[in-house]
Amino acid sequence: MDKTINVLNELLVDIFNNILIIEQRALSGEEFKDLSITEIHTIEAIGINEARTMSEVAKDLKITVGTLTTAISNLVKKGYVERKRLEEDKRVVLIQLTKKGKLVYRIHDKFHKDMIKAIIKGLSQEQEQILVYSLKNLNDFFKSKYNIEINGKNRLNLKLKV
Repeated sequence: MDKTINVLNELLVDIFNNILIIEQRALSGEEFKDLSITEIHTIEAIGINEARTMSEVAKDLKITVGTLTTAISNLVKKGYVERKRLEEDKRVVLIQLTKKGKLVYRIHDKFHKDMIKAIIKGLSQEQEQILVYSLKNLNDFFKSKYNIEINGKNRLNLKLKV
């Protein structure tokens, strides 16, 4: 049992660190070196489909509209996002990805899909179910032990229980 715990701990730490390193390396390529991980996740929250309001995206990211405004201003300057006001109600600001922003979205999405495919490659259906069950248990532990809330876009908002 102790050996299993040690091996699992080492694997989880390595996997977490590797994902962060790989995402950072993907960003350091010439084309997208001007983006941070946070900006990538903002692009992900905006989504690739129709324009969304600032309020919707801020809610998904669990940040204030003011904080999002700063991030969006930077992404607009860099050419990844476009912003426009509704004609009917000038208070409502819509944001959507530009062609360049959609490319980043697709590349990031492909990274995640490839990662999942690699994880389940060669597993039987029963093994896949065990993996899903185990990861769900881990996620439930984090949510209950550390009071983590997950929003609609799978962004984590950590609130430690004291």
